Amino acid sequence: MGAMGALTLDALLGSLTRGAPAAAYYLHGDEDLLKDEAVQALIARAVEPGARDFNVDQRAAAELDPATLRVLVDTPPLLAARRVVVLRGVEQLKKTSRVRAELSRYLEAPNPTTVLVLVQGAGEPPDPEWSERAVIAVAAPLAPAALARRLRARTAALGFTMAPDAAELLLEAAGGELAALERELDKLAALAAGRGRGRGPVTRDDVAALVGVRPEATLGGWVAAALERRPAAAARLVEPVLEQPGMSGVRMLTALGTALLGTALARAELERGTPRARLERALFAHLRAARPFGLGDWGETAARWARWAERWRTAELRRALRLARDADRALKSSSLTDEQGILMQLVLELGALEREAA
Repeated sequence: MGAMGALTLDALLGSLTRGAPAAAYYLHGDEDLLKDEAVQALIARAVEPGARDFNVDQRAAAELDPATLRVLVDTPPLLAARRVVVLRGVEQLKKTSRVRAELSRYLEAPNPTTVLVLVQGAGEPPDPEWSERAVIAVAAPLAPAALARRLRARTAALGFTMAPDAAELLLEAAGGELAALERELDKLAALAAGRGRGRGPVTRDDVAALVGVRPEATLGGWVAAALERRPAAAARLVEPVLEQPGMSGVRMLTALGTALLGTALARAELERGTPRARLERALFAHLRAARPFGLGDWGETAARWARWAERWRTAELRRALRLARDADRALKSSSLTDEQGILMQLVLELGALEREAA
């Protein structure tokens, strides 16, 4: 099987509606939930529901020996056209292992009645060998627009609606993490079901109460407080934001550092003579050229950077970036780091820069 281009998960799902599944698939990327959904879609396409008890095997790759692997992939389907074998954790197979060697031999001439799915864990680089011998699908974290589309589709499937500002708060609270978004959607679906039909969409207050986040106590709210030169507010927000599921000091600092860099870019545009009326357009052009991940709507991001640039001098931004760099080193220097203390000190130091300049 020769090398082939990588598919997105959407492209993979689309290909399953147009023809029979391939003999082998290789799923990798950092979004494990999407990989699980792809596995379920492959099983649904390859094997009828009534035949799955006998024709679907899911195993941990590291627990197999060569003989067991061959039995799994060579066994003919029972009362079905195909069987599916899912091997999880293929990144744990060492280059010199006998199981890996046997798997490589198998992929040279795979069984036409077996659909083999290799699933790699998050945080691992693509394996060139599997990429050469299977259909590749990459489960990358969803971009903000795709995450918003998924939110709309999931609420429709779950049978409830959300007010636009409620959806915005939920996406902010999830912090771009699909698993966190799905957990909170399950809670909101239960709330909506308990209230019954006819009670209107889920509101921003519903999200704040159920998810356990104050509307202003989000990662974006904290970054905005710091860049708007409101150090006391930013310091107060450190603890509630840091306590949110999936949050960490490094993640908060990364968001703040990105905002500082964007604001510095906006300030540089102003100082090179870009008219204020054209500043957002210029910043949007930079974003479109760089195509950064995780910034949300580029138009809104450009507007924030342009607005914040009015509050900062170039020298202050240079000093702020150095302080953020020092905080990053402190956060990463020890497993016993006081994340809350470091972040509070940072935002208070950023506030002090304005007083020094005055």
